[in-house]
Amino acid sequence: MDVLVTGAAGFIGSHLCEALLDAGHGVVGVDAFLDYYGRDRKERNLAALRGRERFTFLELDLRTAPLEPVLDRVDAVIHAAAMPGLVRSWVDMEAYTSCNVVAVQRLCQAAAGAGLRRYVHVSTSSVYGTQAVGDETTATRPVSPYGVTKLAAEHLTSAYCSEFGLPAVTLRYFSIYGPRQRPEMAYATFTEALLEGRPLEVFGDGRQSRSNTFVSDCVAGTVAALERGAVGGVYNIGGGEEIELLDAIRIIGDELGVEPRLVFRPTRVGDQRRTAADVSRARRELGYDPVVGPEEGLRRQVAWQVAERAEGVRSRPA
Repeated sequence: MDVLVTGAAGFIGSHLCEALLDAGHGVVGVDAFLDYYGRDRKERNLAALRGRERFTFLELDLRTAPLEPVLDRVDAVIHAAAMPGLVRSWVDMEAYTSCNVVAVQRLCQAAAGAGLRRYVHVSTSSVYGTQAVGDETTATRPVSPYGVTKLAAEHLTSAYCSEFGLPAVTLRYFSIYGPRQRPEMAYATFTEALLEGRPLEVFGDGRQSRSNTFVSDCVAGTVAALERGAVGGVYNIGGGEEIELLDAIRIIGDELGVEPRLVFRPTRVGDQRRTAADVSRARRELGYDPVVGPEEGLRRQVAWQVAERAEGVRSRPA
């Protein structure tokens, strides 16, 4: 089938596009290249996709562009685009409401009448709040503007599902990491700091834990939801194994052969203390089975960042 992937130039979106093409689907990728991080990184994410058969890329903004003509070209949607991140959400609420709420409403409105086979909405474990532990029936108590807007997006999608027949499936991602990770995310910043000989800033005591999900596992779960997720269903997509932040730093340092120097800062407002995804429903209904553990996944991410850094040095003009 032909699938629209929003946020196609981003970290997860570009991996999704590649996996769908590899599986024989056609892909229409869209991205607005918002200023959360540099366009050059997103263009690198797209580089391998642009020449592939059955891939079309459109630069458009879901908040303003006519969406019906795009949806007429596809059989399904994976809505991965969003304004991400905790810190900025406290000071730029307009960006978060426009990208994470208004854009979702516009896309749902257009998609509801498009005769789609499936509409996959990407959400986040941040909707659960400080303790994201348990299955999908766990109470949702977001503690940041980012989490609040993402929960609002879930409710909008559910409303269009129940009232207008949108064949929607919602996925709650747990801390995705791996090659192409956004530059402000923890593992990316830790790796860069160690490569440059800088100390690492740790917010809190470092004992906070995450049920990290390697990007290939995240993509596999998303494609499974596209193919067989229950309409109206909500699924946790997590890595199946918790790791504390200090242990993750140790692995990164070991892979680079560097002893990390840590500078502890106060806990950031709205940060999660613990995430532990119960993926029983995804395993039972989607056949989801995460296979990349945190140590292997972190070593893969570090190797990718080292290679990217070396390539950047080689490509600079003399």
